[in-house]
Amino acid sequence: MKLLNYILLLTMYLCYSNTLLHAKTITVCNSCAINSLKKAIKTAHDFDTISVKKGTYKEYNIVIDKPLTIVGENYPIIDGELKGEIITITSNNVTVDGLFIINVGTSYTEDFAAIRVQKSKYFTIKNLVLEKLFFGIYLEKANHGKVYHNKIIGDAVEEYNSGNGIQLWYSNHIEIEHNYVQNVRDGIYLEFANNCLIKNNVSSNNLRYGLHFMFSNNDSYQDNTFENNGAGVAVMFSKHIKMYNNIFKENWGTASYGMLLKEINDAEIIGNTFNENTIGINIEGSNRIIYKNNNFINNGWAIKVRGACYTNSFLENNFLYNSFDIAYNSKVNDNIFDKNYWSSYTGYDLNKDGIGDVPYRPVKLFSYVVNRTPETIILLRSLFIDIIDFSEKVSPVFTPNNLLDNNPATKKITW
Repeated sequence: MKLLNYILLLTMYLCYSNTLLHAKTITVCNSCAINSLKKAIKTAHDFDTISVKKGTYKEYNIVIDKPLTIVGENYPIIDGELKGEIITITSNNVTVDGLFIINVGTSYTEDFAAIRVQKSKYFTIKNLVLEKLFFGIYLEKANHGKVYHNKIIGDAVEEYNSGNGIQLWYSNHIEIEHNYVQNVRDGIYLEFANNCLIKNNVSSNNLRYGLHFMFSNNDSYQDNTFENNGAGVAVMFSKHIKMYNNIFKENWGTASYGMLLKEINDAEIIGNTFNENTIGINIEGSNRIIYKNNNFINNGWAIKVRGACYTNSFLENNFLYNSFDIAYNSKVNDNIFDKNYWSSYTGYDLNKDGIGDVPYRPVKLFSYVVNRTPETIILLRSLFIDIIDFSEKVSPVFTPNNLLDNNPATKKITW
């Protein structure tokens, strides 16, 4: 049986190698016999390379239905003339590299994309520039693919008539790295997308979210920047998510935040920076999450806990100059706060071990008041508020009695 399997694998390998040896390159240019991508694809055999010379090619509904490598030379323009979807990949083993794709059609019944990958595997989409688009890159039931080094620039004005930059739907094992996305609805959107890596992307100035994912498990996003979006990142109805070393910056608005967690379980949020957001992290119904080595700097609220959040650990984070470090709307606390640095801590450290001798109570009574009556925020810097915060600290009535950091760091933590 083992011998039979070996012979079968060897036969498949030899057939594949033979196909590659006979692969050829087809050149597309405006003055060539083959002057369009559609003609080149029709002419090509499996595993051929199509080289597209610099120029403008007015085409749409281009279907790549065989394993091919398509490479643009000096960013040739593929102009869809606003007529519909531009490129659709339906084959496995396709690479699209170095094209400038513009003028995707807009539809309210179909999600037209600059480039769609449909029920395909082992694809690579890289070095593309996409402009004047509805959806940018749309992966639909596509698996084991890479989306690298693309620049996606939309001109979205309203959410209802705009699409997302990179969208995954029922797509697994996808790597999304070093992309730049701006001015679309959601920069990167995942729905039912598992075991994906989202790394080193910049998603900024988008109408809704820099990154948005729902019902997606075992994903990791790290070293990304989410800046000046309607809201930074929304992570919803998912589990086993790793969120490492991202920057959430200047996501401002009446309903904005750096990160929203809703119904998230068994996740890790480590090494991130939340700087100048209305709310650093907005949490609801999320459990067993480790928040460690994060920086919360100059936010309105560093963390706002809206309830039903249990068995979470906040360990060795820096809370620096936030208007409110923690907001809590429940009298019950099942979460751990330990060894964090709080810039508003005024305790002492007599034995000089770097740990304050007096526990720190991070929830202020005023944050409880503002949660119930937002208009009271105008009293933020008043002496009266300092007095009621002090009274609540001495004898808690409205905030959880056990919500304490018993080992507050007396110096900013470095890693």
